[in-house]
This record gives sequence, C-alpha cells and structure tokens, in this order.
Amino acid sequence: MSEVQNLLVLPRLRVQNANAISSQMTWGFPAISAFIGLMHALERKLATSNILLLFDGVGVICHDFEAQATENGFTRTFHLTRNPVDRSGGTAAIVEEGRVHLDITLVFAVRGDVCSGNEAERGALAKEVAEIVAGMRIAGGSVIPALPGRTSRSRPTLIPLEESGEERDEQFRRLKRRWLPGFTLVSRDDLLAQRFEEMREARPTATILDAWLDLSRLNHECHLKPIESAQGEIHEEVSWEIRRPPGWIVPIPIGYGALTEVFEPGTVANSRDAETPFRFVESLYSIGQWISPHRLQCPEELLWYVGNDLDAGLYRLNNDYHNRSTRA
Repeated sequence: MSEVQNLLVLPRLRVQNANAISSQMTWGFPAISAFIGLMHALERKLATSNILLLFDGVGVICHDFEAQATENGFTRTFHLTRNPVDRSGGTAAIVEEGRVHLDITLVFAVRGDVCSGNEAERGALAKEVAEIVAGMRIAGGSVIPALPGRTSRSRPTLIPLEESGEERDEQFRRLKRRWLPGFTLVSRDDLLAQRFEEMREARPTATILDAWLDLSRLNHECHLKPIESAQGEIHEEVSWEIRRPPGWIVPIPIGYGALTEVFEPGTVANSRDAETPFRFVESLYSIGQWISPHRLQCPEELLWYVGNDLDAGLYRLNNDYHNRSTRA
C-alpha cells in the first residue's frame, strides 16, 4: 500500500552548470544528497513565508544531460575556467570543477493542510513554490527559464493522490506518461549484495569493495570453446566478451559514514559554525539503476528519503524501489 498523500511536481527544470563530481570516486549525474539538500532548504524557505508544507521525499527524472567535458578517445576532460589573478598578480591555481547542464523533473512527497485546497489554490501554491526554487541552487547549478513553447509542459502542480487502489493507480499512470521521455535513478542495494555473494563463492577473500568495483566497470571475460578440426583433433577457441549485467546500473554515493564520535559545538577548529555538533565522516557508496518512469508501480519506488542510523553513525539515503517491486 502507498503511504504518499500528495505529490508536488516541478517539471522540466533547466539547470545550468550543476556539479557533475558527485563524490571522490564518481562523476556524472549529481549526487542524490544534493536534491535532498534542496528539499530541506526549500522546506525552510517556505516556513519563513508562512507556507507550512512538510517534505517527506524527493524523486528526480532526468530528460536531458549535457556534461561540460571534452572527449578525446578514452579520455574525458572537464571544461575548466581560468580563475582571476591572486593578490600578488600571479596566476591562481586551477581547481578542477565538473559541470553539467540538466533538464529534470523534481517530484516531492508533501504533507500539510495547504494541500487540501481546491484546484486553483493548489495551482497557485505550486506556482509560488516553483518561483522560490527558481531563485535557488540545484546541485550548485542555476535554474534558467523554460524554452519558448514549453510553458504548458513546465507548469508546476500539487496533486492529492486518490485513496482507492484502482483510481490511485490510474492517476499515477497518467503522471508517469507526463515524465516521458526520461529516466529516474533508483537504489539497487540488492544487486550489490547479490554480486558480493557470487564473488565470495568463487573467491572467499573478496570484499564488498570488489563487488562494487566489479559492477562499476565493463568486464571483459575470456571464454574457451572446444572446436573439432577436420582431422578430428580437439582444440580450444578463445573469445572475449563483455559481461553486461541487466539494466543500466551505475555506482552512486548514498550518504556518509562516521569516522569519529560527535564533538561538542565549537570544539573543532575551523568548523563551519560554533553552534552545531561536528563529526568527521566519509562517503558511502552503493549501486543505482536508471529506469524509465513507466516501469514504476507506485510513488515510493521513485522517492528518495533520509534513513539515518545515528547509533551506527550512518547518515544515508534510502529508496524503496527493490523492496516494493519484489512485493508486487
């Protein structure tokens, strides 16, 4: 059963120069944590405007992706800017920054009394939220106006979902058609666990990092096929094939893991502020999959949400695509 009550849809947002370096080990599409951060920042901005809207999760559908990089054979190089000269008049060091232009649709699971208004009131609220988002950064990128002729496809909406199963399913099917063509990123922790078990059977010393790296690359495998010659002799023919796991899977960062205990506010030098507790962390990684929105069965399969375990020192993001799809 789906627990999402309302969906706030901000369609076809054009984002310029978003951050394409999602972690220390991955690049391409911005990290999901960037969109979770946008969700929290948006909720706070709305509160200051007396709009009491609570956000439970966010989904991202990518319609277009243009990495700002130059490709030369197997080598790709980011387009970098020349920084202004430093105080001495010398050339400042170049800090590598990856940028990407995006065309995305953001889908938020929201709650609040403001969601119970009529269609005109909900439309006005969604438009106001979209105007606030237009002045914010999305993954470090700037939101630019929609292209001419696409205003109807770019209209934000706040949609209360039906309670009954069949009507709710039909409503969600109509929404999914609006998000085509495009792809959405979902979590596939199950593929990582499955590959880890397979590697442990063949090599007991294999680690979860080995499984993650194995799923993150193209693997060329050697196959030996026995061939009988005209003289009746048997010899082996060697062929190389690329092992292609099913689906469009990618390595993704999913949050942070604690390296130290929590320090009291103000006890760590050069921390961002002296009022917030501080903790050293490192990135957590998993496997994600890009799928077409029409394959989603319910909103929960689309949405990402915060699933922290403070006792274990885990600050991670979760998505229920696999859990929901296996129960369907």
